[in-house]
Amino acid sequence: MSNLELLLELLDQAFDHKSWHGPNLRGSIRGLSAEQAAWRAQPARKNIHEIVLHCAYWKYTVRRRLNGEKRGSFPLQGSNWFTRPLDDQIDIEVWKADVKLLAETHSSLRAEIAKLTTSQLSQKAPGASTTLLQLVTGIAAHDLYHAGQIQTIKRLFADAKSTN
Repeated sequence: MSNLELLLELLDQAFDHKSWHGPNLRGSIRGLSAEQAAWRAQPARKNIHEIVLHCAYWKYTVRRRLNGEKRGSFPLQGSNWFTRPLDDQIDIEVWKADVKLLAETHSSLRAEIAKLTTSQLSQKAPGASTTLLQLVTGIAAHDLYHAGQIQTIKRLFADAKSTN
């Protein structure tokens, strides 16, 4: 297995492929209702829906750094964190569309990574202080970090619903 194949495997396991460590990002949101995705443990805390968009945004950012795409081309206005639901209206169609955006952004990032050569991995990313290798391993770690966070929020949601 080449270094690049190994990186793609790492990326896949963190996002949607079977792995030993438990739920990956896609698995952590599988089957969630819009209500679960919108629930907040506390008023000022992020919800699962917002975490999903945050992950999509950072996949876009890494892809953009890999291919030189210009800033501001993410499909939603803003950056990093996006408030969901808007106006306290839980909408299953918006939730589904945002999950689809996450999957599409992951797919396009994966395609960019697959174009790299092993020698490029040690190069600095354009406009960044990190190498391409650090970007790729970092985005996989980012997926796993937020998958764990989502699992915790799901447990808190279940506990809150069982006490009501």
